[in-house]
Order: sequence, then C-alpha cells, then structure tokens
Amino acid sequence: MDGLLKLGIGPWRVYKFSPENTENQTYRGEAVSFELTVCFAQSGSMVWELMEPVSGPTIFADFLKAHGEGIHHVAYDCNNIPFEERIAELERRGFKKIQSGSWMGRNHFAFFGTEEDTTTCFETYAFPDDWDYPEPDSWYPPLQD
Repeated sequence: MDGLLKLGIGPWRVYKFSPENTENQTYRGEAVSFELTVCFAQSGSMVWELMEPVSGPTIFADFLKAHGEGIHHVAYDCNNIPFEERIAELERRGFKKIQSGSWMGRNHFAFFGTEEDTTTCFETYAFPDDWDYPEPDSWYPPLQD
C-alpha cells in the first residue's frame, strides 16, 4: 500500500468483508465463510483494490501461497449487462466461478478461473446505481483533521 501511495494512488478506504456484511460467500462452487481486508482507492474513474485474506478459504490466500504478493485480478463490469446474465454467459463459455459474495447485500462480485485462457483472474461486479461507499473501518494513511 505504501508503494502505491508513493505512486500517488490513495488514500485508501479500509473495510472488513466478513459473513456479518458479505452474504452468499462461495469458494470454488461451495458455500463457505471467509473474511478479507479490502481496501479501495480511486484515481479518476479507476478504482484500485487491495485484498488481504484473513480467514476461511479464498482464491487470494491460494494466490499468495503460489505466487507471493502481486497483481491478482482485473475487474470488469461487462458493459453493465445484468449481473446474473453475465454470470450465466461466463459459465456458458466454460469459465468456473471460483469466489463470490454480496457485500452489504448490494455490491455483488464474482471471480472466474480465467487464468488458462487469459493469464489472469477476471472479476465481474455489480454496484447499484445509487451506491455510495459506506464510511470505512479506517483510512490509510489516517486522515488529518
């Protein structure tokens, strides 16, 4: 995070994604419980995301074990095709959903095992039109009064 701040990316909103605020948690086709620390920073229309696995099975822990830290995925809204339609289409094309959930019951996300075809993992997400980030658990660096 400090390296990205040095590049001018930040400040970062820091959140905990857990079973208390993230519904429909799945990992490789199975219902699971996981916890992540997820951080968001915005540069223009680009949203940057850092994810740290805390507990439970996640593709992020798998990636860290296999590769160490690094760029894990690219997120794509699929030109705003309705979320369930894009999930069905990606699965029809042979891509398996490998992690998913619904943060705050409204921000849906799904990661697909696309590495064999694209060399990276792809995520698709759906933010409601009236979405506004909730107050984060913390900011990094801490905001000055």
